[in-house]
Amino acid sequence: MVALDIRLRDDVAMANPAATPGEVANRLLDSEDAAWIRELVDALDREVRRRPLERMITLFELSNAAAARLFGVSRQAFSKWLANGPPAERADDVARVDAITDLLDRYVKRERIPAVVRRPAAVLGDRSILEMLEEGEYRDAAAAVADMFDLRRIQA
Repeated sequence: MVALDIRLRDDVAMANPAATPGEVANRLLDSEDAAWIRELVDALDREVRRRPLERMITLFELSNAAAARLFGVSRQAFSKWLANGPPAERADDVARVDAITDLLDRYVKRERIPAVVRRPAAVLGDRSILEMLEEGEYRDAAAAVADMFDLRRIQA
C-alpha cells in the first residue's frame, strides 16, 4: 500500500503540480477505488486531529493522565483520542488549546513553556493556564493567552 501511496502522490503531482486539492480529490475519486479513498481520508483525518494533542503533551511536558484532566476525561478516553482523534463535540476545545500551544511555541522558548503553563498569573486571575483548562475555561484561557502576546499593545 505504501508503494501505491507514493505512486499515487507522484502521479497526481506530475500530472498537474498546480492542481487544487478539489481537483486532486476529483481525479482520485474518478481513478481509484472509492473504499480505499474513504480509508485514506479517514486516516488523514485521524492524524490531523490528534497532532495538536501530541504537540500539547510534548510542549507542556504532560503525562497522558495530566492531559486527560485538561479535558475532563479519563486517561483511557484520552488515549483513545490520541489513537483516533478527539470526538467531534470536543473539536472547539482542542482547537482552543492548540491555539494556546501555538502562541506559546511562537513567543516562548520551548524549554520555558512547561513553567509558563504552570505558573499562576495575575492576568489569569492568579491561576495557571493549566488550572484554567482543567476548569474547562478553554475560551477564556485562549483569549487571555492571545492577549498576553498581542503585540499591538506594545506598538501603541
